[in-house]
Amino acid sequence: MLAHEEQDTASAETTVQTGGIAADRLRSIIERVERLEEERKALAGDIKDIFSEAKSAGFDVKIIKQILKLRKMEPAQVEEQETLLDIYRRALGM
Repeated sequence: MLAHEEQDTASAETTVQTGGIAADRLRSIIERVERLEEERKALAGDIKDIFSEAKSAGFDVKIIKQILKLRKMEPAQVEEQETLLDIYRRALGM
């Protein structure tokens, strides 16, 4: 076997096809997702620390979470939600 034929065989083995799936590509995708999940876990810890800081500064964490939720919504959705809340409160005599 010639040297270049051995290289071709070696490179073919690193991208083994099993049932039409390239093992290297699949491994790469899985490892990227795993890294992102670790980053997400670290970010969740950071967010928890910020909420603890807010609580120790005297802020209500539930209200902060509601504000964050509202800021993600479209203004029309916020207005509709507030209108319905007002209607329901009046219906209950609140």
